[in-house]
Amino acid sequence: MKRIITLVIFTITIGSFAQIKGKVTDTDGKPLSFVSIYLDKTITGTTSNDNGDYELDIKRPGKYVVVFQFLGYKTIRKTANIQSFPYTLNASLEEEQVELDEVKISTSENPANAIIRSAIAAKDKNTDKLAEYTAKFYSRGLFRVKNAPEKILGQKLGDMGGGLDSTRSGIIYLSETISEIAFQKRPRNFKEKIIASKVSGSDNGISFNRAEDATINFYDNAVNVAENKLVSPISNGAFGYYRYKLVGTFYDKNGTLINKISVTPKRDGDRIFKGHIYIVEDEWAIYGVDLITSGKQIGIPMIGDLRFKQDYNYAESNKAWVLISQTIDFQFGFFGFNVDGRFSSAYSNYDFNPGFDDSTFTNVILSFEKDATEKDTAYWSTLRPVPLTVEEVKDYTLKDSIKAYRKSEKYLDSIDGVNNKFTITSPITGYSYRNSHEKWSFSYSGFLDDISYNTVQGWNLSTRLSYFKRQNDKGKWWNAGVNINYGLSDKEIRPIFYFNKKWNNFERQRVSVSGGIATPQFNGRNPISKINNTVYSLLREQNYLKIYEKTYGRIGYSQEVGNGIYMSSSIEYADRKPLFNTTNYVLFGRDDVAFQSNNPIDPTDFTAPFNQHRIWTFNLGASFVFGQKYLMYPNSKFGVGNPNYPTLSLAYRKTFGSDNSEYNSDLFLARLRQFVSLGNVGDFQYNVRSGIFLKQKDIPFMDYLHANGHQLNLAPSSYTNSFGLLDYYTLSTNDKYAEAHIQHNFKGFLLGKIPLINKLNFHLVAGAKGLFTGGRKPYSEYSVGIDNIGFGKWRFLRVDYVRSNFNGIKNDGFLFGITLFD
Repeated sequence: MKRIITLVIFTITIGSFAQIKGKVTDTDGKPLSFVSIYLDKTITGTTSNDNGDYELDIKRPGKYVVVFQFLGYKTIRKTANIQSFPYTLNASLEEEQVELDEVKISTSENPANAIIRSAIAAKDKNTDKLAEYTAKFYSRGLFRVKNAPEKILGQKLGDMGGGLDSTRSGIIYLSETISEIAFQKRPRNFKEKIIASKVSGSDNGISFNRAEDATINFYDNAVNVAENKLVSPISNGAFGYYRYKLVGTFYDKNGTLINKISVTPKRDGDRIFKGHIYIVEDEWAIYGVDLITSGKQIGIPMIGDLRFKQDYNYAESNKAWVLISQTIDFQFGFFGFNVDGRFSSAYSNYDFNPGFDDSTFTNVILSFEKDATEKDTAYWSTLRPVPLTVEEVKDYTLKDSIKAYRKSEKYLDSIDGVNNKFTITSPITGYSYRNSHEKWSFSYSGFLDDISYNTVQGWNLSTRLSYFKRQNDKGKWWNAGVNINYGLSDKEIRPIFYFNKKWNNFERQRVSVSGGIATPQFNGRNPISKINNTVYSLLREQNYLKIYEKTYGRIGYSQEVGNGIYMSSSIEYADRKPLFNTTNYVLFGRDDVAFQSNNPIDPTDFTAPFNQHRIWTFNLGASFVFGQKYLMYPNSKFGVGNPNYPTLSLAYRKTFGSDNSEYNSDLFLARLRQFVSLGNVGDFQYNVRSGIFLKQKDIPFMDYLHANGHQLNLAPSSYTNSFGLLDYYTLSTNDKYAEAHIQHNFKGFLLGKIPLINKLNFHLVAGAKGLFTGGRKPYSEYSVGIDNIGFGKWRFLRVDYVRSNFNGIKNDGFLFGITLFD
């Protein structure tokens, strides 16, 4: 009963602030959502919600002309003589009737092509009119699910915030954002200050609705959609990707002729759109868009179609057509979990003469006003430009009450009571005990958490005991624990104790202390994973993992000391000793098993690769993200880098204090890497790493510089940090060193233009690698591969052909991998 009363009061409160309100429908009485409603001769107003309802804030009684504009429908004006508030003004919109101009269709050139050429030629002129502005931005995000499964891959989904009904259908995400935005064309700058942000059922209120991410600019040659670049229908090279047809013309409310152009892709495999774009005659500006792309085009196969609708309005102040509303509709699904979603945005209060100065734009591209995530219902009711639907009001009311209850100590204790139950399988599979109210937890990983095989330890098991304490919501926490590893063949127990503390999510100061007995790889970059070594050792007798033992103590510290400048340091004391094979077990037992030794220098030599020794190691490192932009959230800072500049990392390592002075060394390292999106042409990335020892000495082999070699048919975990056919330790050095990795993924740029092959939606990838070590000839690799292999939504496979050259000896092979990330 209390919820019903709250819902009624909430609805009444919303209505009481509305000055002009009403419903917008089509001629059949069906509601029209996201219709632009504004006063005549202005570009500031509101939009209708999913039920067609709207509210337009008018301060004083009087006579007003209200304009209703919606792409695909005739724009209408309605006069309102307001004596008192609230004032109801409904509208019914008729579909726009487009007609073909006989003169246009009689020309020798396709009239649509001529219009698009004019729009392309006029892009700079039209966008220069919008070279600088500030505006108010409103966005709403809504995800609905229908018949959600109880579990996905054995994991329970729960009630997803409490918004599901008995059929497991309903709203699972609802958010709103109101912000102030500023834009500058040259140099290109954008910033946003969020005034209010709200997420239904969430405590922090931080939504996904960033204005820069939400604004889709079809004037750009490459349109940014979900971090992927698609070809705009009016890009400079658009005629290589699209066919155009003039559907017809109509006149807008001011008598301006509007051309409706059908946009059809030449090849489905390209990163393109289809649908309609509306171009203003003579000015050749965008009047509106109704375009569709798909998850296939943006490289996220689980997403279905994405539909973009934009409405523009004419601004008298600068004689320009400006964006006033946008909707993005989409669907995505996996494993029976299917969601329909919409992000809708409205732009108002444009100022085209904002008077920017040198201090206007900084590296902060997103900030929050104080208490922006804590605005109450009354505040939102006065501020919200688009009214909520009844369904949305109900979702906010329900989830706010659920949120309050679920924060209570009673509820948290009850949930912990269920999750903290100890079962008969807990000693094997693991166990966790959580006190959610006090924000601490204890966990035991069980013996199935980390099982692997190598020829030194045989089958070895690891278990972990840990304690975690969260101290606030801004990233302050500490944890402590122990990892215990036991080898069944060498019968050795190796514990590692650790303690970590982090102070916040802004500078991210973090200290770590650890000590115990470990078995690291000679190459500290860990070129071979435990699981890969286990499979290849047991099935193919190829034991590439080479490890040694160290008993050590270590302390480290890291922090972002300035924007884009990350520092880290550590010091370690270790007793390091060689290890030897203790087993030749294989999965299918044979008498002729011949494993390699654990000696990385010479796998046929079963003697020790180094003498046992004690040594200190000091590391100091710095990374520079040049021109780093960042998002400043209430509880954290998030760097987003700068695609125009590379990231530089510098490091110094000193080993000292050994009984053998030859073991002491000084090493300087540098690394330069960058990912560059080239729009329609694909993505280019490089990674260059180099190092030099101050003096060449006979140091222990684990202190050499090692390339990430690779001797498996499975692709390495990173294509731009590893070689494809290089032996793991053949070219390790205690002298000068440099390696370079270059890769270009053409996406659909090349293969998408080949008939029949373009149906497969494969992506061509080309790469080159080089390794230069002191006193040796260079090692090189070249590769060509096919990415995006698969079917339907599952296209994560990649195959590469690699050819190498070293000392005149050429080698080649194929690598098979999965490319979720690189």
